[in-house]
Amino acid sequence: MSLEANVGAVLSSGVERGAVAGVTAAVTDREGLLYEAGFGERAAGQGAAMTPDTVGNIASMTKAITGTAAMQLVERGVLDLDAPAAAWAPYLGAVQVLDGFAADGSPVLRPPKRAITLRHLLTHTAGFGYARWNAPIDRFAKQAKLPLANTGDIRGLMTPLVFDPGERWLYSIGMDWAGKVIEAAAGQSLGRYMQESIFEPLGMTSTSYRISPEMRARLAKVHRRQDGALVPTMVETRQDPPVENGGGGLHSTVGDYATFVRMILNGGEGNGNRLLKPETVAAMSRNQMGECRVCLLPTTDPAGSLDAEFFPGLEKTWGLTFMINEAKAPTGRSAQSLAWAGLANSYFWIDPAKGIGGVFLAQLYPFVDERALALYLDFETAVYAGLG
Repeated sequence: MSLEANVGAVLSSGVERGAVAGVTAAVTDREGLLYEAGFGERAAGQGAAMTPDTVGNIASMTKAITGTAAMQLVERGVLDLDAPAAAWAPYLGAVQVLDGFAADGSPVLRPPKRAITLRHLLTHTAGFGYARWNAPIDRFAKQAKLPLANTGDIRGLMTPLVFDPGERWLYSIGMDWAGKVIEAAAGQSLGRYMQESIFEPLGMTSTSYRISPEMRARLAKVHRRQDGALVPTMVETRQDPPVENGGGGLHSTVGDYATFVRMILNGGEGNGNRLLKPETVAAMSRNQMGECRVCLLPTTDPAGSLDAEFFPGLEKTWGLTFMINEAKAPTGRSAQSLAWAGLANSYFWIDPAKGIGGVFLAQLYPFVDERALALYLDFETAVYAGLG
C-alpha cells in the first residue's frame, strides 16, 4: 500500500469514527513534501473542509521555533547557553525555590543553589513548571491569584521553582522565559524576530502569533467532546496585541511546519537559506540534560490535559527544545528522533536517521485526548509502513 493510500485511509477513518472533527497532516523528507492532506471539517457541523492549508493553533510546537531563535543568537555570540540568564531577564536572578507550604498554608521559599541558564530554560531543567501539570505550582498560582501565562501579563510567569536548576526535568514555562531572553538580546519582539530570522527565510507565510484576515479565513476551531459530540469552542489566544510567548501561541499550517522540520533534517538549511550551522542542529538534537529523564506529567486540569507521557517505558531525554526517544519507538520512529506537541492535539516528529518527519494538526481539548492521540500514533505508524 502506498504512503498516500496508507496514511489517507488511517486519517479519513479517524474522522469518520469521531476521533477528531478534522485533521491535516504532512510528511516530508530532506528534499520536499511526500504527503499533505486534510480530512473532516474545520468546525464540526459548519461545512468548511479541513484542507492542507488550514490554519491552527500549534501551541507548544512554538517551543522548537523559539529554541531555533535562541540558538541563532548563541551562534552569533549574543547569548551564552551557560551564563546566568538573569542578565537578560532579571526575574530569573530573583526567583525562589518553593519547598512546600507551612501549616498556615503560606509558601515556604528559599534561594536556589545555582543560577538559571539558557540551557536550563531550553531543556526544561530550570525548576519551573506549569500549573496544569504540577500541583505545588497550581496551588501557589491560585493562592497568589496569578494571571494565566497566555494572557500576556508577565506576572503569570512569576512563579517559583519547584527544584534547584539542573536537578531534574519538568515541562515548564522555561521556554516563555527563553522568549523574554531572546527579546531582550535581540532588541525586538519575539514575533518580529521570528518573522525576520525564521519565517521569511524559510517561506513560512502562514505562521504568526497574529492571525491575519487571510489566515483567519482558513482557521480551524478548537473542539471539546460534549455528550458524545465534537463541539467547536471560541478558544483563541489574545490578538490585540497578540501574546508572543516563547512557549506557545503561534498559528501555522502543516505545510509551513513541515518546512521547519525539513530545515532541521537538512542541518539548518532551508529554502536556499542557512538558518543554523550543522553543528548547532547536531547539538540541539542530542541529550543536553545529562542523567535527567523525561517523565509523566500528571494533570491538575483534566479539561485542559490528561496525564501526559509519550511512549511510557521508553527512555526519553531532551535536547535544546526537542524531546528525544533513546530507543526505537513502537510506531517505527528511529532512536534519537526528535518530537513534541501542542496542547490542542497537534504533534510533530523528526527522524534524522531515516531522513523523514511528520506533522499532525487537530484542534481538540484536552491534550493527549485518548482518541486523538491514538489517531496521531496510527498516522505515524502508517507513514513508516507506507515508506517500507
